[in-house]
Amino acid sequence: MSIYREYLGAIPVSFASVSIGTTDIPLENKLKAISGAGFRAIELGFPDLITFANSHHAQHVNDEDYDLLCSAGSAVKKLCQKYNIEVMMIQPFSNFEGWPKGSNEREDAFARARGWISIMQAVGTDMLQVGSSDSPDITADIDDLAADLGELADLLAVHNFRLAYENWCWATHAPTWKDVWQIIEKANRPNIGLCLDTFQTAGGEWGDPTRPSGKIEKYDSKLLEERFARSLDELAHTVPADRIYLLQISDAYKPSKPLANEADNQGLRPRGRWSHDFRPYPYNGGFLPLKAVARAVLNTGFRGWFSMEVFDGGINGKGGMKYDLDEFAKGAMGSLNHLLDECADGLKNRSKGNENPKN
Repeated sequence: MSIYREYLGAIPVSFASVSIGTTDIPLENKLKAISGAGFRAIELGFPDLITFANSHHAQHVNDEDYDLLCSAGSAVKKLCQKYNIEVMMIQPFSNFEGWPKGSNEREDAFARARGWISIMQAVGTDMLQVGSSDSPDITADIDDLAADLGELADLLAVHNFRLAYENWCWATHAPTWKDVWQIIEKANRPNIGLCLDTFQTAGGEWGDPTRPSGKIEKYDSKLLEERFARSLDELAHTVPADRIYLLQISDAYKPSKPLANEADNQGLRPRGRWSHDFRPYPYNGGFLPLKAVARAVLNTGFRGWFSMEVFDGGINGKGGMKYDLDEFAKGAMGSLNHLLDECADGLKNRSKGNENPKN
C-alpha cells in the first residue's frame, strides 16, 4: 500500500495528560501547552484527574469517591473546552480481566468499571483504555479473559462507549498485539478495538531492557529482524482498520545499565519499569524501530488518532519529567510530524487522485 504524506495531514493528534510534566503540575498548565502545540485532544490520565479533584474540592479525594471525581470531571470538561481540545480517552484502567468468579478482586474490578463509566460521562469521552493485566494471579484461559472484556463492553455499550484494549508488553498472558487481538475477536463485541502502541509493540517483540544491546538476544540479529517484520506484516494484513481505535506514540532509551531481570519491590517486571521511566518522544534519543510499527498500522488503512504517550525520565530513568511544558509539547509535535514524514512514500499520486487501497 502506498502512503502519501498529503493524506496523513488529516490524522488527528492527541497527547496523554500524564505524559507531560509530573502529576503535581496543574492540569490547566498541561492543557494550555498541549493545545498551544496544536494537539486536538488529550488522553485524560486518572492520576491527573485525582490531582485536579484534590485542588477543585480543596480536600483529599479518594480514588473511589466517584461523586467528587465526577464533579471534578465536569470541571475538566469545561477546562478542555476553554482550550479547544477534547477528551479522546480516559486511561489507564488496569488489572481488570481474569479474576476468579466470585472473588473480591473481580467484584472490585467491576465496581471500578462502573465508577469509571460515570467519570467518562462527566468528562465527555466515549473511550476507555484497558491495559492487558499484569497480575500474576489471573487466569490464563483466553475464553475467561474474553468473557470479562465482553461483559465490560456491554456495560459501556449502554452509553455508546467503546473499549480500547492495549497489550502491555510486560502483561501476564497478553503481552503482544496478536494476543490482545485474539482476545478481542473471541469477545466478539462491536465496541471493542485495539489501542496499539509503538513502544508496547517494538519494546515487547524487538527490545529487551535487561540485555546490553537493548534487544532480544535469544535470536541472532537477522532472525530477530525477520521475526519482527513478519509480525508487523501480519498486523498490516489481518487487522481491519476500523478495529484500531488509536496508535500511541513513544520511543525508548536503551538503559545505560541493563535493568535487573526480575520484578522490583512493587512486583513490576523489567519491561514495566522500562515503560514507566524510559520513554522519550521520537527522534529524541530513543532506539526502537518506530517507523516500522507506524507504517504497519497505516498499512491497515487506519487514519485515526495518533496519540503521544511518553514517560521521559532520561537515559537513567530518573529525570523526573521536569522540563518546560510548552517546549516539550512543541518538540513532541515536531517529532510526530517527522515520524509521519518518515512513514510516507511521497506526495499524492496525481494520476490516481487517492491513496491506493490495501492490497
